[in-house]
Amino acid sequence: MELSDYLRVLRKNWLVIVVITLVGLGAAAGYSLTRTPLYESQSSVFVSTQSANSVQELSQGSTFTQQRVTTYVNLVTKPIVMNQAIAELGLETTAEELAGNVSVSNTLNTTLISISVQNSDPVLAADIANALAASLTDTVEQIETTDDAAVSPVKLTRVQDALPSTTPVSPNVPLNLALGALVGLALGIGVAVLRTVLDTKVRTIRDVNQLTDRPIIGTIPYDPKAAERPIIVQADPHNTRSEAFRVLRTNLQFVEMDGGHTFVVTSSIPSEGKSTTTVNLAIALADAGKRVALIDTDLRKPKVAEYLNIEGGAGLTDVLIGRAKVGDVMLPWGKRPLFVLPAGKVPPNPSELLGSRQMGQLLEAIAADFDVVLLDAPPLLPVTDAAILAKQTTGALLVAAAGRVTSGQFSAALTALETVEAKVAGVVLSMVPTRGADAYGYGYGYGYGYGYGVYGDYATPVDNASASRKDKKRGAKEAPSATTEPDAA
Repeated sequence: MELSDYLRVLRKNWLVIVVITLVGLGAAAGYSLTRTPLYESQSSVFVSTQSANSVQELSQGSTFTQQRVTTYVNLVTKPIVMNQAIAELGLETTAEELAGNVSVSNTLNTTLISISVQNSDPVLAADIANALAASLTDTVEQIETTDDAAVSPVKLTRVQDALPSTTPVSPNVPLNLALGALVGLALGIGVAVLRTVLDTKVRTIRDVNQLTDRPIIGTIPYDPKAAERPIIVQADPHNTRSEAFRVLRTNLQFVEMDGGHTFVVTSSIPSEGKSTTTVNLAIALADAGKRVALIDTDLRKPKVAEYLNIEGGAGLTDVLIGRAKVGDVMLPWGKRPLFVLPAGKVPPNPSELLGSRQMGQLLEAIAADFDVVLLDAPPLLPVTDAAILAKQTTGALLVAAAGRVTSGQFSAALTALETVEAKVAGVVLSMVPTRGADAYGYGYGYGYGYGYGVYGDYATPVDNASASRKDKKRGAKEAPSATTEPDAA
């Protein structure tokens, strides 16, 4: 991952990071507030020799006391010192328990011994520190005094008496809060990176490019009102989504497919916006003066007739079984050279009908009369219909909804097309967010399980590109009044 990727991760997961940081801060605050405050007091003892009449004796005495200091530091926490202090203060504790609250240190190259005591009572902490200093002084004198000596060669002097503290040393609230915030921040960033690593959703153009070398010919921005106005090119020609479909139209015209102009529009799973992409693209092509045939080949959950508000009771299935002629059921739509062939009644054997000889002849006949033929097909993973059609046409346009389809599903859809040796004309990234870390600017354009349950299509497409923002008005050309008929099924 590059630096820009990490910045994108942080931007995308900022709320998670903030929440976990606040949790860490709250945990630290809770811990600090529930701890009993401890106060610390410190007394100091100076270690020296009793007699020194010359410089040499002073030097020898200094070396002697420094060697002894380490022993005296360890002696403080021994019962021989502790028990005397406990008895003097009348404490209800043991030497071992009291030693847990006592720390003894010696400053380097000095003969000073510092005795620190922590206790919830600041006065008692000072009393214990002073009692331990006095006890150490007495104990050392007893130990160091030999039978043949009148006095101990070592003298301990209390040079600093402990005083009650007014400020607790524990808990250290500012430090705890800082550590809690830092730990929470680190955990938040870790969770954000982990979420990104484990996220298998296709969200950006980069994700698509990592899965296929086929061009991204369209990006359609997400529109929360897409369900209310699926045919955005007709409802609002100046909308950002409308411009995205016009960019898709332009890019499609530059796709090199050996002169063919019949395309299957499909997706990996349901609800990726394939039907709305097909319909809007067909209208955009017709607005550019192209003679367009739009065929609803989704014989399981047809949507084209519903979106275009036309009669869909008779259509493709009737033509394929010889019940109707193309000219009788293929309907003109709007004041543009766009003709629509609805799906008709849902048959029990859609895959067989779409793979039949009659379907191939129908596509050849329609392709001969139109500049562009678009087929709205079911998604690839639940059923085989789209793969069957893709092999009979110029190529497939694979719609991928950002944040909805996973990389595994997208790759499986590509594999399904490769298995039947069908060409992929390009990828349309739909439902691309217009805000947030995965959002794109509008400057470049590049959009079911499936079964008999209800599924929804949502227009979603995205970024627009280099093409101009306005299309000149073009007059719609007159379409032929009749089309060539295929053999009866």
